[in-house]
Amino acid sequence: MVENGFDTALHEREGIEQPAQVNPYLQKRKRRDLSVDEYVDGIRRGDRVILSRAITLIESVNPEHQKLAQEVIERCLPYAGKSLRIGITGVPGAGKSTFIEAFGTFLTQHGKNIAVLAIDPSSERSKGSILGDKTRMEQLSVDPHAFIRPSPSGLTLGGVARKTRETIILCEAAGFDVIIVETVGVGQSETVVKSMVDFFLLIMLAGAGDELQGIKRGIMEMADALVINKADGDNVTPAELARTRYQSALHLFPKNENGWVVPVTTCSALEHTAIDKVWQIISEFEALTKSNGFFEQNRNEQNVKIFYDWIDFTIKNNFFNNPAVQTSIEQLLPKVLAGSITPYQAGNAVVESEE
Repeated sequence: MVENGFDTALHEREGIEQPAQVNPYLQKRKRRDLSVDEYVDGIRRGDRVILSRAITLIESVNPEHQKLAQEVIERCLPYAGKSLRIGITGVPGAGKSTFIEAFGTFLTQHGKNIAVLAIDPSSERSKGSILGDKTRMEQLSVDPHAFIRPSPSGLTLGGVARKTRETIILCEAAGFDVIIVETVGVGQSETVVKSMVDFFLLIMLAGAGDELQGIKRGIMEMADALVINKADGDNVTPAELARTRYQSALHLFPKNENGWVVPVTTCSALEHTAIDKVWQIISEFEALTKSNGFFEQNRNEQNVKIFYDWIDFTIKNNFFNNPAVQTSIEQLLPKVLAGSITPYQAGNAVVESEE
């Protein structure tokens, strides 16, 4: 081959022809959009696929999806409120997922239909979540009387609260007797979950340091019961010692207005031992608070909080979606970064631009 007047061994070869499509008749199907009536009817029938699609609508940031989700929620609201809502939290490694699987299996074996709403922390960097709770709850995930829905926490706890509260409504309308909400287990997420459940369970470990250091945490003041998990093998004695110490420490706390004395018990989620004791404690709490009116009072107070949270969310959402605000932020942010204006001055200017 001659190229630019010089002999060369280089020459072009024909490329490999692309093979034809394996199945020319195979086309990706687009799921048909469901109407509000179809969503509500499917949820009321306990259709897990439609329930999952409805929850996806709640989690969507698409304005059209949000509008449709609100219509579905409003239609489902008259059928909600009949479940027992249980929040479960604990430090990483306490065995929350193992406990939920053992506890959930116990409930389904005793005729309960349960829904597990597991909140997975979202990455600050990638914005993604692993959503691996179904893989950790192998037995419960295939139980026909259980429904597990891992959801990303997003980057704001307000998002967790709104999505989870609305998901609870759908699950109750679907006929679930017990709704379990597992917290992220970090920071203020416990406070958020406490504000949407009837019973708040704190799972602890023995031998992970000075047990009495736990009383410094405000989390213990929110708990309706403490469970020392992993009370098996060589850890039985340390777990019992931790139970005694925690029980003594709780006597230093002010008494609950609802008349409930917070108990501390031990269990082994791995060996499925003493799980029935936990359910007995929860049942006694439910019976007491329903008899003295605090159960309904707690839910009413939660509804008031939801009311204010929704106002707060809507105001912030409308504010940041205002074109004038967005333009003002774009103009002022470089000045903040350059140090030519303080963040407070810039913030005031952005607020004034919205008026």
